[in-house]
Amino acid sequence: MKNRLVVLIIAILCCISSDLCAQCRIIEFDSPKMKVFLPPVGMSTGKAVIACPGGGYSHLARNHEGYHWAPFFNNLGVAFAVVEYRMPQGDPAIPMSDVEKAYRIVADSAHVWDIKPENIGLMGSSAGGHLVSTMATHPSENCKPSFQILFYPVISLERNLTHQGSRSGFIGENPSDELVKEYSSDLKVTSETPRAFIALSSDDKAVKPANSLRYYSALQEAGVPVAMFIYPVGAHGWGYRSKFKYHDQMLAELSAWLESF
Repeated sequence: MKNRLVVLIIAILCCISSDLCAQCRIIEFDSPKMKVFLPPVGMSTGKAVIACPGGGYSHLARNHEGYHWAPFFNNLGVAFAVVEYRMPQGDPAIPMSDVEKAYRIVADSAHVWDIKPENIGLMGSSAGGHLVSTMATHPSENCKPSFQILFYPVISLERNLTHQGSRSGFIGENPSDELVKEYSSDLKVTSETPRAFIALSSDDKAVKPANSLRYYSALQEAGVPVAMFIYPVGAHGWGYRSKFKYHDQMLAELSAWLESF
């Protein structure tokens, strides 16, 4: 079904999965640039996921780390949104404010979209995972995610551990030690940090697995529920791609995790 009608406020399309063709509603916003995919009427579980694609804070992998996930979540009864946040260019407030606005839009529309405000989470891949973990460890009145889903995330901005492009893009070429510590998410975890699902590959050469391991340890030590899955191979950036050897297993584990709370 390729005939897609998109209107500024709401549109209808058919989301195709292996076992189901269901009508889903699409809503688009300009500020921040965001597209929301709502599950068919009557299918909602009350959960919503706002995705931040990766791209090293230089571009956005908006398809396989963003839009391609929509049918999966909608068929689980989960509302799904992709926010095309602006690049920070050394100013963390730029993408953080976009995610905050996106979260506020979803929260303010919760009643209309059959979403429970207390069940809105964030999802991020690679640098998008850093942005999500940053929002999760720096909650505000306008953005208090109840859960976080992280794929092969950048977590630390310490020079010997981080992804250098993401670090430079987020806090500049010569950041202060204070900035590095402030935006290294493993150092900002508290008992109030939301529960997390983390998935990565052990052979990831782009973002060191130690990033996820540090975050997992910090969450566990703080008493925050966390599930982590490390696949033997897959490297970096697989997103929603069936060629990833553990694609089906990863989806099953994510589905089970989402249903566990």
